[in-house]
Amino acid sequence: MFDQLDGVLADLTNRLARAARDRKSPMHTPAVVSGDVDARVMVLRAFDSTAFTLRFHTDTRAPKTAAFAADPRVAVLFYDKGAKIQIRARGTASVLTEAPVTDEAWKNATNFARRCYLGDGPGAASEAPTSGLPAAFEGVEPSDEELVAARPNFAVLTVKLASLDWLYLAHTGHVRAAFDRKADGPWKGRWLSP
Repeated sequence: MFDQLDGVLADLTNRLARAARDRKSPMHTPAVVSGDVDARVMVLRAFDSTAFTLRFHTDTRAPKTAAFAADPRVAVLFYDKGAKIQIRARGTASVLTEAPVTDEAWKNATNFARRCYLGDGPGAASEAPTSGLPAAFEGVEPSDEELVAARPNFAVLTVKLASLDWLYLAHTGHVRAAFDRKADGPWKGRWLSP
């Protein structure tokens, strides 16, 4: 089934593209690991198949933003149980607070989604279970004016991919390939033992 490196790279690219645009894709919510070895599940918002960059949204107050500023190394783990395909990706993270891509992402988000950036910052302590949102916005969509205070808390996390590891699990024998590239050069693939 997968016997050509070009075919594997095309499959990998197609899966990441689908994961970014299809909320039902099993790869839509990968695990993202920062250089401080902390992992979290995040929603993949975009994948640029030319530059091989991933885009996520984050809160500027989240501990991961400081972690990526101190050490931009990042790993992202995708898994599609039905297809039995795992993609491990590594690269460099950037947290963008004031950039055209950030402004565009903010503009395209719904007010209901943007309200998440109104409340307490991620990890803020609480005496009781909490969404962190101000009480006035629990289950309520704020107006554009009410969201002005939220915008400084919003950022885009981009990941520039440098290496990819693709694994296909099959009862007839697993198949694994890895791809690396320097800067924006071409991907160089090789077969690996699973």
